[in-house]
Amino acid sequence: QVQLVESGGGLVQAGGSLRLSCTASGSIFSINDMGWYRQAPGKQRELVAGITSGGSTNYADSVKGRFTISRDNAKNTVYLQMNSLKPEDTAVYYCNAKITTNQRIRYWGQGTQVTVSS
Repeated sequence: QVQLVESGGGLVQAGGSLRLSCTASGSIFSINDMGWYRQAPGKQRELVAGITSGGSTNYADSVKGRFTISRDNAKNTVYLQMNSLKPEDTAVYYCNAKITTNQRIRYWGQGTQVTVSS
């Protein structure tokens, strides 16, 4: 059984920073691409940032220059450093990873709330 556990969400003022972490555990053979998505109330879930196993990254236009995704393969962990936060960044943030056990499946974390006050 594979689990993705997120941490690091919370309440922050506009202009502040937060760092999200997501660690995968279980009978993992390998982890391919990992990423962060977010879903604000009344909106669809959207990709925030992704990172491949080789370290290539991609970002939503709305977060470019403010957010940085990284990963520690030895710890099966992906991070999202969020700087210059804006009220419109308020959402539940979900970790996502494509993981190979005896098959390759995309897993989701439980979500962590990020609230940015103006």
